Amino acid sequence: MSLLVADLTRGAMTEFQEKLRQQHEESMHRELEALLATADKAEAEISRKDFDGFKKLFHRFLQVKGPSVDWAKINRPPEDSIQPYEKIRTKGHPDNITTSLNKLAVVKLNGGLGTSMGCKGPKSLISVRNENTFLDLTVQQIEHLNKTFNANVPLVLMNSFNTDEDTKKILQKYKHHQVTIHTFNQSRYPRVNKESLLPVAKNMGMSGNNAEAWYPPGHGDIYASFYNSGLLDKLIAEGKEYIFVSNIDNLGATVDLFILQHLMSRPADKRCEFIMEVTDKTRADVKGGTLIQYEDHLRLLEIAQVPKAHVDEFKSVTKFKIFNTNNLWISLPAIKRLQEKNSMDLEIIVNPKTLDGGLNIFQLETAVGAAIKSFKNAMGVNVPRSRFLPVKTSSDLLLVMSNLYSLEAGSLTMSKKREFPTTPHVKLGSSFTKVQEFLARFENIPDMLELDHLTVSGDVTFGKNVSLKVNDMSSRWPLTFDISQLLKKMHNCSKVRGHLFFH
Repeated sequence: MSLLVADLTRGAMTEFQEKLRQQHEESMHRELEALLATADKAEAEISRKDFDGFKKLFHRFLQVKGPSVDWAKINRPPEDSIQPYEKIRTKGHPDNITTSLNKLAVVKLNGGLGTSMGCKGPKSLISVRNENTFLDLTVQQIEHLNKTFNANVPLVLMNSFNTDEDTKKILQKYKHHQVTIHTFNQSRYPRVNKESLLPVAKNMGMSGNNAEAWYPPGHGDIYASFYNSGLLDKLIAEGKEYIFVSNIDNLGATVDLFILQHLMSRPADKRCEFIMEVTDKTRADVKGGTLIQYEDHLRLLEIAQVPKAHVDEFKSVTKFKIFNTNNLWISLPAIKRLQEKNSMDLEIIVNPKTLDGGLNIFQLETAVGAAIKSFKNAMGVNVPRSRFLPVKTSSDLLLVMSNLYSLEAGSLTMSKKREFPTTPHVKLGSSFTKVQEFLARFENIPDMLELDHLTVSGDVTFGKNVSLKVNDMSSRWPLTFDISQLLKKMHNCSKVRGHLFFH
C-alpha cells in the first residue's frame, strides 16, 4: 500500500511540476509580446527573431534539471579524433593557395567590452602593440594574406549591441585596405528575474535602468544570428565554404594554411565540417573547456557543466590534457543545414548575476564550441601554444607589448632571441589592472627575454632600460627581492613601495 501511495505522490508531483513549467513558459511568452509592442516595426521584426531563439533556450532551461552530463559516461576521445598539428603539417600547403583561400572567410567574435581592463567601448579598439588595436592587427593580417596570394578573404565581425555602433565608426579607416569587411549583430536577449522567472526589462529601450535588462547571449549565438542576418547565404553564394572563427583578443589566432589544406584535401563525402583547435593544458588553463567522447560523439565539456564532486578531477592536467582555444574551422553549408533543420543542440550555460540595484538575475548563454557534436566528421587539432595568445588582463598585455614578440604584417611571433619556447608567467597586482594605470607605471616596457616568472604587488613603477632577468637561469625557485635592493639591479626605477618577485 505504501508503494502505491509513493507512486501516486510522485505522479502528482510530476504533474504539478509540468503545469508549473507551462505556466512559467506562458507567462514569459506574454511578457515578451508585451515588450515587442513597445518597439517600432523595424526593431520589432529583428527582436522577434531574437526572442524566438530565447524562447527555445528558456524552454530547455525549464525542462532540464541537474548536470547536463552523466560523469560515468565520459570517456577520453579516440586517438584519431584529435590529430597532432605536426601530422597536419606533413600534408603541406594547398596546391593552389589562392583557390583555397577564396573559399574561406575569417570571423572574429567582437561582442565584448574593455571594461575588465578599465576601458570604455569595444575591447577590439584597445591599443595592444605599437599603437595598433586588436582590430588593426586583424585587418593587417588578412590584408597581408590577400596581397601575398592575390586572394579575397573577407573579415566578418560578430558585434553585439554593446559594440556595433563604435565598431562601425572605426571601420571607415579601413576603406582603402585590401580587405572586405562585413558585420552582423548577435542577438539581444532579456535578463531574467531569478525569483519571478520573468524579464527584467520594462520596454525595448536601451537607456537608463533598462539598459542593464539586456545581454548578448554568448558566442554560441553565432549560428542563429549569422543565419538570420542573411550574411551566411551571401557568403555561400560567393563560393565560401568555411569560416575560421576566433576571439578577437586572441593574437595567436591567424589563418593557418596547413589546417586549411587538411579541410580542403579530403573527399567531398568525407569532408570535416568542424575543427576545434586545442592545445596542451597548463596549470593556468585548468578551467578551460576540454574535448571528451560522450555517447559516441566528440563533445566540448565546460567547467560549468561539471558536477561539483568532479570539479577537481576536471581541473587535472593529467586526465584532461588539452583545452579549447576557441579557434574553430566550420563548414558554412553545414551551419545552414543544421539551422534549417533546427538540429543544433547547444548546452545551456546559466550565468547568475546581481544588478546594480541588488536584483538577482540570470542570463542563459551558449558556447560556440558546444556545437561540435552536431557536425559530421568533427575533430580536434592539437596546435602549438603560440596559437593561443589571448589578452584578457594587463599581465597578458605586458607580454605582447614586450620584446618577447616581434610584429610582422599584424602577426606576433616569439622572438628568436628567446631561449625558451614558453612565455614567462606574469602576475601584476591590482595597481596595474586598468590599462591607463598600467601604462603610467612603465616609462618603457622592460626587457623580458630572459624572464621566467614575475609577480608584482603594491605601488611599483618601472623606469627606462629595465631588464627583468636572473643571472642564473637554471634557478627554478622564486627569488624574492626587497625593492630597495632591487633598485640596485635596475636602472632609473622609481617609487619603492611594493614588492617584486621573479625567477
